[in-house]
Amino acid sequence: MSGPVPRYGDQHAPLAIAHRGGAALAPENTLAAFGRSVVLGVRYLETDVRLTADGELMCFHDEGLQRVTTGSGPFAQRTRAELDAVLVRGADGTLAPIPSLAEALETFPEACFTVDLKDRAAIAPMARLLRREDYGRRVCVAGAWDGWLELLRSQAPHVQTALGWRSLTTLISTSRAGAPVPARLVQGRFAHVPLHLGRVPVHSAALVRRAARLGVRVVVWTVDDPAQMHHLLDMGVDGLISDRPDVLSEVMIERGSWPGEGRIGWPDEVGARG
Repeated sequence: MSGPVPRYGDQHAPLAIAHRGGAALAPENTLAAFGRSVVLGVRYLETDVRLTADGELMCFHDEGLQRVTTGSGPFAQRTRAELDAVLVRGADGTLAPIPSLAEALETFPEACFTVDLKDRAAIAPMARLLRREDYGRRVCVAGAWDGWLELLRSQAPHVQTALGWRSLTTLISTSRAGAPVPARLVQGRFAHVPLHLGRVPVHSAALVRRAARLGVRVVVWTVDDPAQMHHLLDMGVDGLISDRPDVLSEVMIERGSWPGEGRIGWPDEVGARG
């Protein structure tokens, strides 16, 4: 490692977060996707995590394998060895292996990870993994139910979390109504807000202000259109999650809000297969 271990959220400028590693650039949730984003200078990578049949934490979104891989059937019924024979398919037809969360953290030691917890059974293994300080400092666990996140914090108190869905929807509804926000919402440092719920826009300047008073930073997903990126950044959101980190980096460079730390580096052997 070339420098001190970063801590998730220490950056004051808006966070640029690559959704599923940058799903529009390479097979989603793979080292190839993470690497493409890292080469752009992206320091925050979002991934989903599920547990294999033999207890391995893997970077994968769906319950089933069929949408994006060369395999089929329920993910949770496969062992790590079985999944090693499965490849993730990118939009351009390139293929890449499914990595473990530990592999992702180890391969990109200067990147921070937003981990979307997809499986309740993954909580205890996640807590054990994140007890390693150089891993736990770099991770924010998001996208799960409040009870899941409470259980994770009880097992790994130093790990940062975003608001669970119940807390998030309460924050959104109270912001719209101008009502007091329950104190329990401050259990997370980040609110990962979807761009829309159905056809209804969720983000608003009032939501950003209300969250800021609670010490919660608002991050909006999934934003791929540059005009929309500019609009949300003008509104004062604290970060954007995008399938197009290349576009997001251009927008933030144009605005003068790109961290400008250069490249982390991408090992030559980490990539997709043609």
